[in-house]
Amino acid sequence: MAKFDRLTTLMDRFSLSVQLAPITEATLVVTLTATGIPQKLLFRPIGKGFEIPSERILFSAEVDWGGASNPLVATLPATIEVDLCNDVESLSLVKLLQAELAHQRCGASSAINRLGEVLVVRMLRTQIEAGSTRPGLLAGLADARLSRAIVAIHNRPGRDWRNEDLAQIAGLSLSRFAEIFLATVGEPPAAYLRRWRLTLARQDVEKGDRVDAIARRYGYLSSEGFTRAFKKHFGENPIVLRPKASA
Repeated sequence: MAKFDRLTTLMDRFSLSVQLAPITEATLVVTLTATGIPQKLLFRPIGKGFEIPSERILFSAEVDWGGASNPLVATLPATIEVDLCNDVESLSLVKLLQAELAHQRCGASSAINRLGEVLVVRMLRTQIEAGSTRPGLLAGLADARLSRAIVAIHNRPGRDWRNEDLAQIAGLSLSRFAEIFLATVGEPPAAYLRRWRLTLARQDVEKGDRVDAIARRYGYLSSEGFTRAFKKHFGENPIVLRPKASA
């Protein structure tokens, strides 16, 4: 596995799920030409439904990857379109998917869902490589320098990161790093770190982890300090979100 990976931690923290769904509920579709040849792959990160005739649809599914709470999803284009004529590898995956749909052998449902997940991962890679003209995580991950610092934050959210540390990882001077990060990501490094920590903390709260353990995990000096930061960010006390049996 590559040492530097812009997607792995995001994939680990926001589980990707692709499930077959009717076109009205779909966020991922594969369209067909009039002659039945796979044509396009369309993905809507937020929002559901496509107005496409059913006879032009090979595959429709609902993708769950954390929704707006996932910082990458929030910065993706409203609709991502892949021309399968220009993407041989994705077309090969679609043909495998087409065979599974047609023959419905044992385990077809699982195979179809997994192939859908691979298609989404490939789209995400392409989006990161292409970047974005709008400030946000997508633009930050596309920057060869900033992405190293962002991945470090993602991988070790509980570390006491200083701008000096992150600038060194990015290979930039402190002032240049702070300037480029703000312009590209849309917020200072400390603000992004704080938001990432609280996003992960909310996941852990909803799983039932103890508030004091979560506070230590993400670098807060006390559970009281963590609770204040959590309430300021989300508008509610973390204890309210814990499963009833764990509270």
